[in-house]
Amino acid sequence: MQLGMIGLGRMGANMVRRLMRGGHECVVFDLSADSVKQIAGEGATGSNSIDDFIAKLNQPRAVWIMVPAGEATESTVNQLADRLEPSDTIIDGGNSYFKDDARRALTLKPKGINYLDVGTSGGVWGLERGYCMMIGGPKETFEHLDPIFKTLAPGCGSIARTPGRENISGTAEDGYLYCGPSGAGHFVKMIHNGIEYGLMQAYAEGFDIFRNANSKELPEEIRYDLNVADIAELWRRGSVVSSWLLDLTAMALVEDPELKDYSGFVQDSGEGRWTIQAALEEAVPAEVLSAALYTRFRSRQEHTFAEKILSAMRKKFGGHVEPK
Repeated sequence: MQLGMIGLGRMGANMVRRLMRGGHECVVFDLSADSVKQIAGEGATGSNSIDDFIAKLNQPRAVWIMVPAGEATESTVNQLADRLEPSDTIIDGGNSYFKDDARRALTLKPKGINYLDVGTSGGVWGLERGYCMMIGGPKETFEHLDPIFKTLAPGCGSIARTPGRENISGTAEDGYLYCGPSGAGHFVKMIHNGIEYGLMQAYAEGFDIFRNANSKELPEEIRYDLNVADIAELWRRGSVVSSWLLDLTAMALVEDPELKDYSGFVQDSGEGRWTIQAALEEAVPAEVLSAALYTRFRSRQEHTFAEKILSAMRKKFGGHVEPK
């Protein structure tokens, strides 16, 4: 199947690589000519402008946008809307706000252009591990592009089936899911990232307590000089708190036990704020997720070992680098 990809950053380029490995044809465009040249050298069809890009796609066209959420995505959608034709499809795989998806879908509908919002998780590891995808939009469009999603997704792999799902059909076990109409995909991804904030914060605070267990403020008989890297590794083996985030934490602590390369300045990319906003609109209490978001705000004023743990996890799963 053919797919057009706009945006060849950390995730976009690897998604193209994974699709080509799966036998799909990819046409690519990026504002960086070097990025286009690199991926074209690996087998993709490069293009030097939006118009050139669209001309190289077969109808009905499918265009995946993998650029930063906000103005970059809005501008790209608008440029495509002026050039694409009825039955073509725009796929936003970034971290857009779900209400923007609903608005864009309504705007594109009179033109006959389909719009899918695809919350995508996998970060810099997705090329090998695959991408978990949460998809919203017209169901028939999702079904038409199923071969693309199936190739990008992790598949069942070695993860044991959940007891009771033996007679339940669907794609969830393969790592991608049609969630509902426009905005539903990014809504589910938004909550996913809000939960991620809370999980990361819990690990970070726990390891901060370990690191301070030998504080001179404590009675000498209950001071413990703990090897936090070994504890992270221990918990990966059969513990109920094992997870991929813990795997990444263990990796970071082996590389740099004191996390000297991290200041503890922790950014937030928007989804945590939107999650709290949704909770407010629904009158749903979200104390843990709110506290995790506020801690990130505080990290920009004072830094603890916990913030360094958070920053290390962000770099490991998404390639996020602290600001200088």
